[in-house]
Amino acid sequence: MRSAVVAALITIPAGLTATTAPLAEVTNAGPHGFVTSHETTIRAEPVDVWRAMVDVRNWWSSDHTITGDAGNLVIELEPPGCFCETLGDKGHVVHMTVTFVNHGVILRLTGGLGPLGLMGVTGNMTWELFGGDAGDTADDTADDTAGDTTRARFTYAVGGYHPDGLDSIAPAVDHVIGDALQRLKARVETGDADNAALD
Repeated sequence: MRSAVVAALITIPAGLTATTAPLAEVTNAGPHGFVTSHETTIRAEPVDVWRAMVDVRNWWSSDHTITGDAGNLVIELEPPGCFCETLGDKGHVVHMTVTFVNHGVILRLTGGLGPLGLMGVTGNMTWELFGGDAGDTADDTADDTAGDTTRARFTYAVGGYHPDGLDSIAPAVDHVIGDALQRLKARVETGDADNAALD
């Protein structure tokens, strides 16, 4: 099972390494931690984006699960809720823990996603939704649910120890987070996460 966990959830795509991958979305990185942030505009109202976002099984990539089936994922929307995966009759795995919920606005998940959970690290992943007005920010539109567009931001801050430095794995994690946000966008706008425009 340990090898399955390491192979799943965060896998480095072909040709993507710490030395060749652009760090455009890794806002800060060093040996003891990194921050990656992705943002996009989704053509839907915030309430609809939230509803889709928390039903993670419908847009998370099955390639980044242990069982190979995102339908086994669930997020319990009450701290300390579980971002969990069912392993059939073999049990369950906790990927992250829900530590903050502001319904329709912010969901925060704490822990090491995928193989990070086997390392000496932890992190906070924040999924934010806010109004689509180009002049607005996440902070000043927290109560703005008007309009037919939503800006969504996924941020993951990770800290701890890795023998090669955490900056060495930042590109791979960044890729997974970026793909996840694009898959959510595709799910909301087209009804099918597999229509996502991925790098």
